[in-house]
Amino acid sequence: MSLSARPSRPIEERIPVVLATGAAGRFGRFFVQSLHREHRVVAVDRRPVRGLPKDVTHVRTDLRLRPVEDLFRRYDVRAVVHLGIVHNPRASEEGYRFNVVGTQRLLELVAKHQVPKLVFLSSANIYGPHPDNSHFLTEDAPLLGADGFPNIRDLVAVDQLAQSFFYKQPGIETVLLRPVHIVGPRVKNAPSNYLRLERPWVISGFDPMIQLIHESDAVAALMRALAPGIRGVFNVVGPEAAPLSRVLQVLGRKTRSVPGPVARALLDRAFRFHATGFPAPEIRHIQFNCVVDGSLARRVLGFEPQYGLVETIRSVLGHRE
Repeated sequence: MSLSARPSRPIEERIPVVLATGAAGRFGRFFVQSLHREHRVVAVDRRPVRGLPKDVTHVRTDLRLRPVEDLFRRYDVRAVVHLGIVHNPRASEEGYRFNVVGTQRLLELVAKHQVPKLVFLSSANIYGPHPDNSHFLTEDAPLLGADGFPNIRDLVAVDQLAQSFFYKQPGIETVLLRPVHIVGPRVKNAPSNYLRLERPWVISGFDPMIQLIHESDAVAALMRALAPGIRGVFNVVGPEAAPLSRVLQVLGRKTRSVPGPVARALLDRAFRFHATGFPAPEIRHIQFNCVVDGSLARRVLGFEPQYGLVETIRSVLGHRE
């Protein structure tokens, strides 16, 4: 479609849509496939997208570019769901600018056009795994995820932008979701990739509590966040937390126990030579706790995970695209 063409409809007849960013990612595509069953969807991503339903309009553009605002003029955007954050441990400064500047630009457009609803998908990783973490972190816990892991700074920065927007734009229903590790057959992220390893490393002397959520439950939480009247910041959790040893036992994994300093040195070297996709700071997630409290989402969103612990863990073994 040509974004430079003038709308053929009067403004009062603009088509109501939900605009979803990040549709080219595996989780983004999965979400849009669910979203289009209830809403007309415009999917935005700078990458090519395959596998979207035929009635979904895909616009390939960068959030920082002018064509994005043309969408707000052409359509009656009733909600924006922002999933378009690059999660790449090898991302350059350009990746950081895409995440932060792109999100800032999107928030400016939501405010300018007074879109009624904004839903932003963040991550519980922004709290950060630390040895002195309390057992269940609430939504007002400090965001320490970037300590020792600079690649998380993007997530922390855009989360803070969304929080600021929440207070500056009280007339817009803003929902900020912070899910625990999303896993599933379609998802390709660090937690899922780790659990798919035949001989995963564990850190000698450590067995942290792990929280996982099935990809379908994460989509269900996003759909609930779109309901009228919902606003706020919510941790989103799956079934009960479990020790890492229990999670790996369910998968039948035989582990390699490695001392922390040795693991960091080996992983750092392997990452620099592109022999692994796991940067050394990821080790903190299999060493220290980062367990969050999901009671607010249960109470306000009415969200309850439908997948149990064993089913959620084993979902990483399912069919992948």
